[in-house]
Amino acid sequence: MADSRDKPKQDEIRTEPLGKALAERYLAYALSTITMRALPDARDGLKPVHRRILYGMRLLRLDSNAAFKKSAKIVGDVMGSFHPHGDQAIYDALVRLAQDFATRYPLVDGQGNFGNIDGDNPAAYRYTEARMTDVAGLLLEGLDESAVDFRPNYDGQDEEPVVLPAAFPNLLANGSSGIAVGMATSIPPHNVGELCEALVALIKTPNTRDKTLSDIVRGPDFPTGGILVDSPETIAEAYKAGRGSFRIRAKWKKEEGARGVYQIIVTEIPYQVQKSKLIENIAGLLEQKKLPLLDDVHDESAEDIRIVLTPKSRTVEAEILMEQLFRLSDLESRFPLNMNVLDNGVVPKVMSLKETLQAFVDHRRDVLERRSRHRLEKIAGRLEILEGYLAVYLNLDKVIKIIREEDEPKPVLMKAFKLTDNQAEAILNMRLRSLRRLEEMEIRKEHADLTREQKDLKKLLGSEDLKDAKLIEEVKAIDAKFGGKTAIGKRRTQIVEAKLLEKIETLAEEAVALESAVEKEPITIVLSDKLWLRSYKGHMEENDSVKYREGDRRRFWVHAQTTDRLMLFSTDGRFFTLDCAKLPGGRGNGEAIRTFIDLPPAADVVAAFPHVPGRKLLVAAETGHGFITNEDEALAMTRNGKRVLNVKDGSSARVCAFLKSDADSVAVIGENHKLLIFPIAEVPEMGRGQGVYLQRYQNGGLLGATTFIWKEGLKDPNNRTFGPSDLKEWRGARAQAGRLPPTGWARKGTFGE
Repeated sequence: MADSRDKPKQDEIRTEPLGKALAERYLAYALSTITMRALPDARDGLKPVHRRILYGMRLLRLDSNAAFKKSAKIVGDVMGSFHPHGDQAIYDALVRLAQDFATRYPLVDGQGNFGNIDGDNPAAYRYTEARMTDVAGLLLEGLDESAVDFRPNYDGQDEEPVVLPAAFPNLLANGSSGIAVGMATSIPPHNVGELCEALVALIKTPNTRDKTLSDIVRGPDFPTGGILVDSPETIAEAYKAGRGSFRIRAKWKKEEGARGVYQIIVTEIPYQVQKSKLIENIAGLLEQKKLPLLDDVHDESAEDIRIVLTPKSRTVEAEILMEQLFRLSDLESRFPLNMNVLDNGVVPKVMSLKETLQAFVDHRRDVLERRSRHRLEKIAGRLEILEGYLAVYLNLDKVIKIIREEDEPKPVLMKAFKLTDNQAEAILNMRLRSLRRLEEMEIRKEHADLTREQKDLKKLLGSEDLKDAKLIEEVKAIDAKFGGKTAIGKRRTQIVEAKLLEKIETLAEEAVALESAVEKEPITIVLSDKLWLRSYKGHMEENDSVKYREGDRRRFWVHAQTTDRLMLFSTDGRFFTLDCAKLPGGRGNGEAIRTFIDLPPAADVVAAFPHVPGRKLLVAAETGHGFITNEDEALAMTRNGKRVLNVKDGSSARVCAFLKSDADSVAVIGENHKLLIFPIAEVPEMGRGQGVYLQRYQNGGLLGATTFIWKEGLKDPNNRTFGPSDLKEWRGARAQAGRLPPTGWARKGTFGE
């Protein structure tokens, strides 16, 4: 009979409310995301993936002075031993640590293509090589001296550090960003020289005020430089709350040319703005006529950034042009501040600048104490051995005799000289050459040195003042190596002065005032049958070179100026107004008209024309109702347009005709092809409404209407002129039915030009 233990084990099925089960599992997922992926530890400023990469590189002995190794080797070891979340995630993190335009103080020294500020991707990890930098070495310093705790890795086969000793203020120096479940973090990089000064001040005076620290740490220091244009009060408030944002602008200079012509050269761009997308963004604004003072933009960058901006003319003020660019493009951006970190590696907390600095100081104090205790243990063990050695030299002949004559010399030595097990083992393992006199002197010297060191360490552990002094000494060593007097430590992001900030605000106001200032240039506006809008430079005659989307064709071909406003009349009786300087260019098929105005899906465009101040319009609906309106009053200020003609349900607006100068008559033709002419005085002038009947119909509705001078006659669709004698039988009163047009009148269309 089979053993009951051989029976397959049944799955454990528990009855549990679905809501409770989902809540527990989602909470576990959320906590895992927060603590293991998105938020950095306040102590070393690292997320687990970064910490594991550095620890894996340390195991591979990739110090700053070691030879490079393939990134594939690093990624494989880290994934296999510590971070089983996919090779691409590890490599992406490794690449970012090596990018000097993304990381203020890189932790990885990369060899090969690690991407660039244009946004180009790095080479695959089989092509690149890496090793650690000196900064990474500081983060790992003391790892072999019990400075931090270790925990089992994901499969329990190895161990990894819970946190790094971090002799470098990495959290604020390099910053961090991440998005978790229900929370996020965004910390900009800072200048190490300023951080070291603030740390010294905080260690000396623990109750230092937030304002004092923000006066020292003046603001972020981005690897790509730029100019910080926030006031000191705004920056201080953000640091105190742990939340806020920083306004960063590109750095530029004016490069003079011959005859007063100049160019603007952008040398630094805001942090995390890709250069290629920035130039594409500015080019798009140019094409949309949103930068009236700028003529061209092109990239002349090599290793350094050099973006060339050419103004429309030499009379354009460079400061005003740049203010317009700052307002409309990514040459100015905001970097959010949200110092949400893991306090002591466990609890998410939004910290102020002072709290983040204090977290680093507390961690370094703990590391100092742990390393000191570890060193005391090592010294005690070594002193024990050295004291055993000294016993040998005092009784050398007796020790040799015991070793030669006794079968088990170890217990005899321990009893004869009162040695410990470790001392006896060390004596038995001594080499004969160590018995020389010179060796005895070296042992005595080492013993004295270790005894002195032991005394100093015990004194250190017993005094908070000595600990503070040691911490200050460590911070000053960091400052000497990476501070403001070094090449890597010089501040890159310029802090704008108060006077300059006032000037910037004044220029911004002038830029807003001049934003509508557009150089007058002729353009041709093309609106297709399916309502795709674009504009071309110059006044073009209608031709077949302009292409349309498949199934689309030309509807409106309008000659205008960049200083004009384009008016559109829709079938629902509304007028819309667009700035001609901001219309999309002729590249491609243009853009859909509904991108610019809120035209209902069921509505269509009846007319498109440039606005002429003071002109009057005849508007009419399919039902035959209409009136005269002033074009100025029809200008719309919003995307929703301005309703002028009230249209009945089921009907639509049909006519928007210009009142010709000195016009005295109105001609109306219906879908029934009946023509009616009556005095223009019978049509009222209104700002908005349904109007009056222009012509009545039994079947169909209004087809077209126009105004003309009776003595000059009326043109049919073929532009054939019919004089007063030809039209006298069609002259009547408003709201009549009319009659069929005179002999020779074109059968299709409404009226000629």
